[in-house]
Amino acid sequence: MRIAVLGSGIIGTATAWWLNQAGHEVVVVERQQQAGLETSRANGGQISVSYAEPWANPHLPARLLKWMLRDQAPLSIRPQLDLRQWLWLARFLAECRSSRVTRNTAALVAMAEYSRRTLQEMRRTLGIQYDHRERGILNFYRSTEEFEHSQKMAEIMRDHGVDRRIVSADEVVSIEPALSSIRHRIVGGDYTPEDESGDAFAFTQALAGRAQESGVEYRYGWQLSRFISTGGRVHAAELITPEGRFEQLRADAYVAALGSHTPLYVAPLGVSCPVYPAKGYSATFEVLEPSAAPEVSLTDSENRFVYSRLGNRVRMAGILELGGYSRALNTARCEQMLRLASELFPTALDFDNVHYWSGLRPATPSNVPLIGQTKISNLYLNTGHGTLGWTMSVGSGRALADLIDGRRPEPAFPFLG
Repeated sequence: MRIAVLGSGIIGTATAWWLNQAGHEVVVVERQQQAGLETSRANGGQISVSYAEPWANPHLPARLLKWMLRDQAPLSIRPQLDLRQWLWLARFLAECRSSRVTRNTAALVAMAEYSRRTLQEMRRTLGIQYDHRERGILNFYRSTEEFEHSQKMAEIMRDHGVDRRIVSADEVVSIEPALSSIRHRIVGGDYTPEDESGDAFAFTQALAGRAQESGVEYRYGWQLSRFISTGGRVHAAELITPEGRFEQLRADAYVAALGSHTPLYVAPLGVSCPVYPAKGYSATFEVLEPSAAPEVSLTDSENRFVYSRLGNRVRMAGILELGGYSRALNTARCEQMLRLASELFPTALDFDNVHYWSGLRPATPSNVPLIGQTKISNLYLNTGHGTLGWTMSVGSGRALADLIDGRRPEPAFPFLG
């Protein structure tokens, strides 16, 4: 089949790769000049199977009330004159029920674990270099209440086969000595040695290059205008060329992997796509003193920031802002990241030359992505991965390729269609 993939972030690129490997003729349309320049550009870098849990949980409503009184809280809501935002928030609160959390966690872990194995297989066979580390993820806690809650979640994860180990404060510092300066504030942690980290952007660009070498056509600088559909099928994707002309792209099937923008293109077709942009921030620091910089990927539970070592850099990422499609950097948020990083690693990083970034994570209310066939028979979705896009990316692409080929994907996941 001839298949058009709209979007070349890590999700679209992985989808294109696996469709090509299955023998299809694949065309990728990307409005940027390279692959991975939007949400995949500078994320936190964690492949976090052990933390593949939804933000929506029974404890969150109370935390939201507390966070509303805090400046620079981990999650903030900026009300918009946008019905989509309010409907999304209502569904988000509905997903906080215990019964929904149990189901959502099972789906996320299944896809995340499958995707990590797929990534490891691709790394072995393709030899792609992306500053990956297999040192695990260490989550440290400064609050006894948070630490006790984490033990309950760790038990749930172990029930799903995830080795999320509870560790003492001394063990936290033993696993990552760079945290020794705040040992007196740490009450405990949990650690998953099987988890990984790496540069999603470097991987996306390398995989896009391999895909082109394998015959995938990339149209960089082309913008999707709309899908043209009649009789329950898409007949063409109307594109805007780099020169500003309209042109129709015809294919047998179409994959919308457009991140947070996906619902804007599929809603006119009557396709439900409850995805809303969850803005996140990152800061990237050069390492000045390697012995004082973290080697293990870290999660600061209190502030909801992650830290990943990427070669001679440390990537710090976090924050979840629900406030529309603006990617403008908030100065206060940047100052917050700089302050927190300098408190943890005062001598290790170059705080005078920081690269700040923001991106729009495509989030569903449940955090469970939308993967599979829509009611338009030849239109497929691969979007809504939220904070776990890098974690679930290559597995999502492989699973969707299986679905398009009529095969049952390996993970036990609630696929569309």
